[in-house]
Amino acid sequence: MVLITFTWRYGGSQVFLYGSFNGWTDQLLMNLVEGSAAVFQRIIDLPPGYHQEQLCVQDEYGAINNLIFVKESDSTPSALLREDTQSKLVSGFARSMHLEASSSRGLQLEPVMQLSANEIDVSRRRLFMLLSSSRADGLIPNSGKVFALDSEVAVKQAFHIMYEQGLAVMPLWDERNAKISGMLTASDFILILLKLHGSHSMLSNDELERHTVSAWKYEKFQLHAEVSGPMIPPNRRVLLQAGPDDSLKDVALLLLHNKISAVPLLHSPEDESCVQLLHTACLAGISKHICRHFRHSLEYLPLLQQPVGNLPLGTWAREVGGRASSRDLLTLYSRDPLSSALKLLIEGQISSIPILDDNGALINVYSRSDVTSLARSNVYARFRLDQMIMAQVLEVLDEASCDRCRTCTRFDSLYKIMELLSDPITRRIVVIDPNTRHVKGIITLRDVFNLLLS
Repeated sequence: MVLITFTWRYGGSQVFLYGSFNGWTDQLLMNLVEGSAAVFQRIIDLPPGYHQEQLCVQDEYGAINNLIFVKESDSTPSALLREDTQSKLVSGFARSMHLEASSSRGLQLEPVMQLSANEIDVSRRRLFMLLSSSRADGLIPNSGKVFALDSEVAVKQAFHIMYEQGLAVMPLWDERNAKISGMLTASDFILILLKLHGSHSMLSNDELERHTVSAWKYEKFQLHAEVSGPMIPPNRRVLLQAGPDDSLKDVALLLLHNKISAVPLLHSPEDESCVQLLHTACLAGISKHICRHFRHSLEYLPLLQQPVGNLPLGTWAREVGGRASSRDLLTLYSRDPLSSALKLLIEGQISSIPILDDNGALINVYSRSDVTSLARSNVYARFRLDQMIMAQVLEVLDEASCDRCRTCTRFDSLYKIMELLSDPITRRIVVIDPNTRHVKGIITLRDVFNLLLS
């Protein structure tokens, strides 16, 4: 027998699975996937045989049936067994025309739909046209706050401000020259913590109070070289910025090419008076703009309807479909020290790390932005980085940080992933096995936009 996962993605209050495997009589209740309001799944054992020869066919009675042919992964198929599967949506009186299946024992199904190179190019061109014709000022919310940090504020105070405001990046204001001079990021704090950890000294409040943000930023390039090594060049010293009239395409490419998470959106008055900070632009806002524009016309973008497990994006475990990733999928266990997590984030040039339990199941995700939670109750001043394990670090995270862990399966559509990533606090989606919660891959906003704009 082979374990097969059936998936229904179209909502409803209750969804039941029927098929020839149970004589079309027993109704099998499908379970709502954790974190989803519309996706239901049910795992059952099916006998071996070929799988998914075609998506759906019409039988002699005019009913639409999904066909799945199951193949045991470790044996040579010797007999065919046709399994006609059909699902019924109790609350929607509609028959299924799209029911997916996957095996939890290494069975790799063909994609739900195959796109030609032309269809992919058409989707990209339409996205490119949308982003080229949309202005950056469209990212500015109707109401909200804009934060900037005085570059002469003490590092300790800046650390607490970013934590209290729940921000991973803040523009720096140079009072002397009356301009935005740079960006303070969570990576800055990671570098500071690693520098002090390397000197084997506890991080005291006095040390943080004696150093201003501008002083630490001045030393950042040396710190980056010492922690990351000469192979990773430091970020450029020139402030990267965007204007309200810039296109969303230009903003997205600016973020991608410079490997940064956000840029200040600045307005320079014609009278050369004080520059105005309008917004901090990021890929999440651009993703939200795309989803809002095409929400009811996805047929024009078949690329967004494709399952993410069938697209060349993200970082994947080596055993997933035999696919190759450009980098290793890095994970840590809950018993590993915080110092290991911070070093991986910097040296691996990644934004987040899945944290696993002893059985390899996903517990949570630790991200660069989560480092500001160490300002809570002055945790950073009470523990050495190699003495605090990740289980303790996760306990420090507040509820908002815990909610950043979003998961999907490799059969979820790219559009669904983009909708999840449109939330500014969600910077990555972890692809899991729904049965074991083992991590199969991780997809970031940068991965998505590299695919869309390549």
